[in-house]
Amino acid sequence: MVILFDKYNLPSNVYEIVFATEQQAVVAKLLIKELKAAGGEVGKTEMSMFANKLHDGTLIEAPETRGPAVLRPKPIRLSYNKRQFYDRILTPMKAMGLIDYDLYKKKYRISDSFNKALTKVGIMWSQEVHRPQV
Repeated sequence: MVILFDKYNLPSNVYEIVFATEQQAVVAKLLIKELKAAGGEVGKTEMSMFANKLHDGTLIEAPETRGPAVLRPKPIRLSYNKRQFYDRILTPMKAMGLIDYDLYKKKYRISDSFNKALTKVGIMWSQEVHRPQV
């Protein structure tokens, strides 16, 4: 996955930087919210149930807003194809280090590997900048 961003116009959340579409960003954010609600990790069954809720359109997202209750938008019913969830959301999140999967425990958990990988990329760039011209 390729992350392209404009350092002068960074979005307010990381999901909009990492994912190409707004819908993917919303689904990824809901997945992390689900993981946090479950104590930071879920099993394969719980992940499959989350994907099924998305696929069936029974997952409801309440938009985050501030201000009086009268002006708050109504909750949105989300629908996202189960296969696309695994291909476009979960697999890239695992590959980038946002989520880890423990093969022995069969659990998905929130990870800090993404931060470490981006730090490594920054160090690689710094080394390239300071490398003498050949």
